Amino acid sequence: MTALPVITGAQNPILRRKTAKVPKVTKAIQKLIADMRETVKHEDGAGLAAPQVGESLSLCLAMIDGKMTVLINPKILRKGKETDRQEEGCLSLPGLTVVVERPVDITLKFTDEKGKEQERRLLDYNARVAQHEIDHLEGRLIIDYSSTPLRP
Repeated sequence: MTALPVITGAQNPILRRKTAKVPKVTKAIQKLIADMRETVKHEDGAGLAAPQVGESLSLCLAMIDGKMTVLINPKILRKGKETDRQEEGCLSLPGLTVVVERPVDITLKFTDEKGKEQERRLLDYNARVAQHEIDHLEGRLIIDYSSTPLRP
């Protein structure tokens, strides 16, 4: 396992691109997951998306119930009506925090690292972290939620 460099900068093209689906969990994908686990641990983050390490793939890690969880091709099936506003930071925008309003209750469908389809309801912090990482897979960053121009 190798800690990978984290790509930074709000205008970096790979961070602004919609990612490609992962067709199958291969040895290469498993190696990327292992390297991403090492990277997020090294950076002391709550999650990490593949574009943040230079891979335009629909794959991310998110801290869910205290465990770093692999989400491959995640899709939010349902968002609850209740929202919450909280400060978020991002490994790709070091030193910057933005108040982001997000649903506190989501239902998520994804493939796990063993290639098995999963569906989970996530609440509060778990839902927030998953949504933050899924945003990366859509080319969205926390600054896109801010009405104030920011310079990372």
